[in-house]
Amino acid sequence: MQTVSENKCFGGVQGVYRHASEACGCDMTFGLFLPKETADGPVPVLWYLSGLTCTHENAMVKAGAQEWAAEAGIALVFPDTSPRGEGVANDEAYDLGQGAGFYVNATEAPWAPHFRMWDYVAEELPTIITANFAVAEDRQAITGHSMGGHGALTMAMRLPGRFRSVSAFAPISNPTQSDWGRKQLGAYLGSDESRWAPHDSTLLMQRLGFDGPVLIDQGSKDQFLDLLKPEALAHAMMERRQNGQFRMQAGYDHSYFFVSTFMRDHIAFHAEALFQD
Repeated sequence: MQTVSENKCFGGVQGVYRHASEACGCDMTFGLFLPKETADGPVPVLWYLSGLTCTHENAMVKAGAQEWAAEAGIALVFPDTSPRGEGVANDEAYDLGQGAGFYVNATEAPWAPHFRMWDYVAEELPTIITANFAVAEDRQAITGHSMGGHGALTMAMRLPGRFRSVSAFAPISNPTQSDWGRKQLGAYLGSDESRWAPHDSTLLMQRLGFDGPVLIDQGSKDQFLDLLKPEALAHAMMERRQNGQFRMQAGYDHSYFFVSTFMRDHIAFHAEALFQD
């Protein structure tokens, strides 16, 4: 593993690291914030999954998460959103290919050799981080924005016991019924729509739910509301009587101005679950 950079940040260290990924068959880069408490031993960790077009850097620089994570004594992981590099398939559209991995394991050409982001985020990267850094394996939570909110919710529900809490900012909530989903799931997983269902948080909420608290924030002026379909997830949560909150934030759009405004709330929400005995 190569250290790309390490910077002092709110008493801790914001690092960027690169490693050869077995899951993705290429080099992958991730950001990791470690609070000062890691000097005394492993700390709880919050995973942040980013959205379309993002790298590891977007949330790391724009979300304002480190201040609140340092205050709570929590580590933050910022994975990339897709495999990258020479020989990795791509598309001219911004919402398919590099920068748009959708947190699935692709089975279709030309994506299958590298686009295995489910395995990367759910299995490979956690193993690397817990082996090399002072991060607690048994105190984890997950959040994300847009495509990353979709990834966070689907992983939380499909990996019971892994995460103590889950939250999302403007998640792609019902991708099997949206152009932000049908296009990508069809490309990566093929035309059999039964293979898409495990990657739809609304369908998973109806079928499985989550065994912990859930927090969703959605901006009422989000320019992508028709693609995100938040009402489907809100209805599924209500129907299931899921332990959680779905908050419609008046006047906010889809940007990192929205994310950074409510980041403190989300980290406090996760800290409560992460430090519970």
